[in-house]
Amino acid sequence: MSLTGTSFFAVLIAATVLMVLATLLLWSRIPGPRPVRWLSRLVMILLCQLTAISVVAAWINTSYGLYASWADLLGTNSNANAAAMPGPPASRAKFSRSGTGILDTYFHGAHSKLSGQVIVWTPPEYDDPKNRNMRFPVLMLLHGVPGSPQSWLEHGGMPTAFQRLVDANKAHPFILAMPVVNPGSVDTDCTDIPGRKVATWLSADVPSLIRDKFRTIPGPKGWGVMGFSTGGYCAAKLPLEFPNVFGAGAALDPDRLSGDPSVLSDPELRRLNSPTDMVRHSKADVGIFLATSKQDRFSQPFYIEQFVRAAQGSKVRVQTELLATGGHNYGTWTSEYPAAFGWLSQQLAAPQQSAPRR
Repeated sequence: MSLTGTSFFAVLIAATVLMVLATLLLWSRIPGPRPVRWLSRLVMILLCQLTAISVVAAWINTSYGLYASWADLLGTNSNANAAAMPGPPASRAKFSRSGTGILDTYFHGAHSKLSGQVIVWTPPEYDDPKNRNMRFPVLMLLHGVPGSPQSWLEHGGMPTAFQRLVDANKAHPFILAMPVVNPGSVDTDCTDIPGRKVATWLSADVPSLIRDKFRTIPGPKGWGVMGFSTGGYCAAKLPLEFPNVFGAGAALDPDRLSGDPSVLSDPELRRLNSPTDMVRHSKADVGIFLATSKQDRFSQPFYIEQFVRAAQGSKVRVQTELLATGGHNYGTWTSEYPAAFGWLSQQLAAPQQSAPRR
């Protein structure tokens, strides 16, 4: 039974209701001496509380996407198992299609030597026969940690939320690519470290796969990245690090942009991969959108203000959005979609015709 599934949530609710009813019915009918009766009643109260807390915890987990599976919750995701499943190279990777049009694959990157999942969605215009010679911009969506590419579908409202913006002429069509940001369940803040080149996975391997399998616009004007939380940190970092790949990034409630010591313990490595330090010395002609809420204690406005000051004098175009309310959750992130997608549509190329293949 899936940890985030409706059936599991329904079972917890049913168990809570049954425990309350059982407590009401049995409260005065418990036999035995007084200490036994009081102990039994205490156990029933504790079970009522436990089932009720479980319902709330399951709802919070499903709403915020904290743990995607039982293995994720119990810490039994084995890095060794991930390494033992290298997957096929990009040239032989096959996408499976769901009934909702979502494409899913798992492959091994030639440059990073890492393997992981990539989910792709193509807009309706992509499959229209009259657009067979049209190329489309790509937007990579980066999830948080803990989380997975499915977080965008199950909790982030993709691709429905994005399609609504396109239909309302608030954004132009993108191919949406959702790669895993922590292959093997090892978080590096999208940084290359010895034995785990996650930045290379995201900047070389995943784009190579998408370019090979889909009609994409070449060059940084055809490629952007957007993420929330840890993925937001990566969305601010990757265009600065790889301006020849990504022309723009949108960071929704990013982790602190000076880096996280619990992820990168080496101070020098953390500094070299800190978006705030990177933008201070950047010569990249890229755009960065940064959004957060005054109430988000995990993504404080102070970190964005630091980044904006550091960007002064550089070529980096910075746009910010500060919400009055909202925590570090999907409700806040989805409310930032209109501004983020609209801004990315201004920074990156719209779908364009290419010369027909001979």
